[in-house]
Amino acid sequence: MTMVMEQRESIGARTPASFEELCRMVEEMEVPDGFRAEIIEGKIVVSPWSKGTYRPVMRSIVQQLSGHEPEGHVIDTGPHLFTFAGQGRAYGPDIHVSDESATLVDSIHLPGESLSLVAELTSAATADIDRVDKVLAYGRAGVPVYLLVDMLESTVTVYHSPSGTGYRRHNTLLFGDSFTVPRPFDCKLDTSGW
Repeated sequence: MTMVMEQRESIGARTPASFEELCRMVEEMEVPDGFRAEIIEGKIVVSPWSKGTYRPVMRSIVQQLSGHEPEGHVIDTGPHLFTFAGQGRAYGPDIHVSDESATLVDSIHLPGESLSLVAELTSAATADIDRVDKVLAYGRAGVPVYLLVDMLESTVTVYHSPSGTGYRRHNTLLFGDSFTVPRPFDCKLDTSGW
């Protein structure tokens, strides 16, 4: 289930909320347990967090990436909202690696430019957003590596070489294969057992 909250309306006329207003609205929202709120194309989208059966895959990714992060970066699965103000988006990735010093802010909104890697595990509720919207947004924002772990298709797509139009390169493989996570990580990730 995914809920979309349209932009606020004022009396008599519809006025789009600014990105900053949407961020404040998300911060003040009482999101039900097990759900997260993201900002996508000027709308607040509420969708469920990953299923418990996704945890072994998430744990595997975190364990294999640990020790390969760029200096000063940390890997986390916590519910953080990374903002991309110029694109009107704010995402809560399933797994992220970010510059620790850039995220030491007194807010739930963290700077998207601090990210060096994101990994999203698709579900029926988020598949289209993960496969299309986030590929473009993360690439345009310059996130070096985006791992799209498609739990519905049993594939991993590794996006890298970001540009102003998205990612210039990607490769897709089936669960069970191994692949190299590109720079700045330069490490192998084994998907056997996923």
